[in-house]
Amino acid sequence: MDDDALTAYLDRIAAGRPPGVDADALRALHLAHLVAVPFENLSIHLGEPISLDEAALLEKLVTRRRGGFCYELNGAFALLLRALGYRVRLVPARVWDGGGLGPPFDHLALLVDPADGTGTWLADVGFGAHSHFPLRFDARGEQADPGGRFTMRDAADGDVDVSKDGRPEYRLERRERALADFVPTCWWQRTSPESHFTRGTVCTRLTEDGRITLADRTLIRTTAGGARDEERLATDDAILAAYHDHFGITLDRVPSLAAR
Repeated sequence: MDDDALTAYLDRIAAGRPPGVDADALRALHLAHLVAVPFENLSIHLGEPISLDEAALLEKLVTRRRGGFCYELNGAFALLLRALGYRVRLVPARVWDGGGLGPPFDHLALLVDPADGTGTWLADVGFGAHSHFPLRFDARGEQADPGGRFTMRDAADGDVDVSKDGRPEYRLERRERALADFVPTCWWQRTSPESHFTRGTVCTRLTEDGRITLADRTLIRTTAGGARDEERLATDDAILAAYHDHFGITLDRVPSLAAR
C-alpha cells in the first residue's frame, strides 16, 4: 500500500495517521473501522464476484466505500496495519454455530503485535457484533469490552477458544496463513446453500450508541443499553435509501437471493 492509498484508507474510516505503532493507536483504528465499514454480504446477492486480491479489497472497501465479510474486512485491515508498521498475522478460525464447529478457514482473524511491547492482540473487525477493541491474545482471564465479556481458553492442538458472555464464538489456530489460503472457503461461503451467507442479506455496523442492521427487509436499531427497535421496509426504494443513509452504500438495485 503506497502513501496515497494509506491516506485514502484512513480517510475512509475517519481516522488520522497515528503518531506511533502502539496498542492505543490499534484500539482507536479498530473502533473507527467498526463504525465506518459495515459487515455485509451484499455482493453475494448482487451477483458480484468476491476477490481476496489486495488491490480488489482496497478498491471495494476504500474506493467504492463498501463493506464485506471477514475475509475482506480483516484482510483489508491487515493491509492498513502493516502499512502503518504493525506486525500482523492472518490466522484461521472455525466458528461455533450452536451444533459444533464450522469448517476450517470458516473465519479470518488477526494477531497483531504493536511496537510498544504490550504483547499480542486479537483484532477482529470482520465478525459483526464482536469486541469493540482488540483483545489481549495471551490473557486467560475475562476481558471486559463494550461489546461484552470475552474469554480465551487453550484448546487442543494449541488452538484457542474465544468466548463472549460465556458462549463460544470461534476456535483460532495459531499458525499464520496467507490471504490466498482463505480463497477456497471464501468461495464455499458465497456459493454453498449450507452457508448462512447465502440464505439472506445482512448489513450491519457499530454506531456511537449501539448498532444498526439491515437484515433482508428489516431495519434493526439497538442501543448499548439493550433497547431494540425493528422497522419493516415495505418498498425497494426504502431499502435502497436505508443502505445509503445508514451505511453509505449506494446501490442501483436491491440485493436478491435470485442473484446468486
